[in-house]
Amino acid sequence: MKKTLLILALLFCIITSSKAQVVGTDIGDIAPEIDLPNPKGENVALSSLRGSLVLVDFWASWCGPCIKEQPLLLKMHNAYPDKLSIYGVSMDTKKPLWLGAIAKGKLPWTNVSDLKYWTSPVVGDYMLQSVPLNFLVDKNGIIVAKNIHGKALEDMVKSILEQ
Repeated sequence: MKKTLLILALLFCIITSSKAQVVGTDIGDIAPEIDLPNPKGENVALSSLRGSLVLVDFWASWCGPCIKEQPLLLKMHNAYPDKLSIYGVSMDTKKPLWLGAIAKGKLPWTNVSDLKYWTSPVVGDYMLQSVPLNFLVDKNGIIVAKNIHGKALEDMVKSILEQ
């Protein structure tokens, strides 16, 4: 009886201490799927960008800090065109404002939006409370950093891509 309890206790410890990879928003988690329409109305899945480092960037045309960071994103996009993909998820609710911000910022990367803002399914999946918010996702779809901006983002991307 003691042996059985000991074995059960050992198995319980092994099972509860193992960290299985899950879909979530913590570093080390598999990034939740996003499959939203681009400006042409064609759905683009986040998973379609696997194989490269992906910056999932939640932004909006009315978000000053989001717009302020776009030149840095453009610089990184141009520095690593074959290694870094940017997947911009707009939280706008008005298509003209979303498209105008893309045109004004000359944003060449994948931009998607369902124009639903807080009622969009991605809000819950990514626990979005405000923008800007971003997730750096490795080539296998694993989150390696989140909510990292400016020089810290640039340095992290550089260190990952120039290994």
